[in-house]
Amino acid sequence: MPPRKPHPWRPDSHQTASGKPGAVQSLAIGGPFRLTDHRGRPVTEQDFRGRPVAIFFGFTSCPDVCPTTLNEMTSFIEAMGADADRIQWLFVSVDSERDTPQAMANYLEAFDRRITGLSGTEPQIAEAARSFRVYYQRVPLEGGGYTMDHSASIFLLDAEGRFAGTVDYKESERVALEKLRLLVGQN
Repeated sequence: MPPRKPHPWRPDSHQTASGKPGAVQSLAIGGPFRLTDHRGRPVTEQDFRGRPVAIFFGFTSCPDVCPTTLNEMTSFIEAMGADADRIQWLFVSVDSERDTPQAMANYLEAFDRRITGLSGTEPQIAEAARSFRVYYQRVPLEGGGYTMDHSASIFLLDAEGRFAGTVDYKESERVALEKLRLLVGQN
């Protein structure tokens, strides 16, 4: 029997920001969370029902993966035209210490205005990360600072909040747009 190929909408693995593979478990991806948006409003996963969601976990002090991914999200939004408004674009911080709603608002000014930043306390972020099976870890730096290692995929959810796939870090724009258009077409 030939080896099984990963289904394009149900990948067997995704890449972390450090380039290490991280297994996507066969458990549900997506679920309950309580965070604060970059305007200071409390939100839960229920606030994002009714339209598909593209959600990325990262942090504002990230030197490369996060700004690259948010630039890609901005490019996807531009390329999709009016269909981009049918998706909710979310950026969830994994850095509770530095990423306040105001820090998120300031950071997101560099990207498309339709991207909503979400942050919270460490327990709130841990709850959201667990719901999405997202890996993240604080990594001390020489000299006393720190960075965050984290999963680097954009998670796609349908309008009911069910996992619909990922856009992997550095995936081709053509493939990413095809996945996003299929996501919009499902609703």
